[in-house]
Amino acid sequence: MSLIDKYNRTIKYLRVSVTDRCDLRCFYCMPKGFDGYEEPDDWLNYTEIERIIASFTRLGVNSVRITGGEPLVRKNLPDLITRLAALPGLDDLSLSTNATQLGKHAQALYDAGISRINVSLDTVNPDKFNEITQGKLEKVTNGLLTAKAVGLDPIKINMVIMKGVNDDDVEDMVEFCMNNGFTLRFIETMPVGDTGRNAIDYYIDLHEIEHRLAQKYELIPAVMKGAGPARYVQVADTNLKIGFITPISQHFCDTCNRVRLSATGTLYMCLGDEYKYELRTILRQGVSDDELDQIIRDAINLKPLKHEFNEKPEKVMRFMSMTGG
Repeated sequence: MSLIDKYNRTIKYLRVSVTDRCDLRCFYCMPKGFDGYEEPDDWLNYTEIERIIASFTRLGVNSVRITGGEPLVRKNLPDLITRLAALPGLDDLSLSTNATQLGKHAQALYDAGISRINVSLDTVNPDKFNEITQGKLEKVTNGLLTAKAVGLDPIKINMVIMKGVNDDDVEDMVEFCMNNGFTLRFIETMPVGDTGRNAIDYYIDLHEIEHRLAQKYELIPAVMKGAGPARYVQVADTNLKIGFITPISQHFCDTCNRVRLSATGTLYMCLGDEYKYELRTILRQGVSDDELDQIIRDAINLKPLKHEFNEKPEKVMRFMSMTGG
């Protein structure tokens, strides 16, 4: 079976948030002083998450990424991973994390069925890292090295580029990833919520970054396995691949293959829009599997043709940690 929206896009990729909580406070993601988290009783439990993902896999989705908030702050996450890894048709199960707790959990995640991870890391300068996140860089680097040691591969570093904040760290991050065997992906800032709209003042077109890197490195076209929208190049004579994710300067809406499930069971059809469908209530009212499959088919038709980050940056009121990474 295939899950196809009204614009004839096949949905193959589901991003699932297991919590809206995070142990870092990146200023472009979460408002300063925010403590309005959802209550754990309002989160989907692991059985509910498994039911929803099983429905998506029956409908043809074969790639799932576990996200947050920070997913590793939710207790017993490897138990959920083990259950999901056993679902028929789920070919790709991955995790996004800030890596602060990865040192403690990498082996259990790998054993449960996570093979690859994405790590949010905007600088390798300890002082600047603290300014951006209010956290300690050494926890992240320890988590990364532990993940590498247990066999997680590839490890992709996601760096949000911000003018005047970390754009001068680009070359240092390239060298860091090159030296450690990580993949590097640059991401443009997006106006998601008030925090994101404030961060859009730091926006840089990633084509400028690519041009800058081409002055120092020989970049050749490359491809890399994954369900996301990154366009890749490779630094010649090295194993380093660099991806560019450009939702603002060159959006990829016409080939968008993903939807997002929040920790509380809200299915968001587009990161840059408010189209959504609430699944938690119907699950707790006893919906059957066949009914759930049909509801998801109907919900997918709410997916818009494209986001309006450029035309209506004020449109999305929720902030990123509420949506899921």
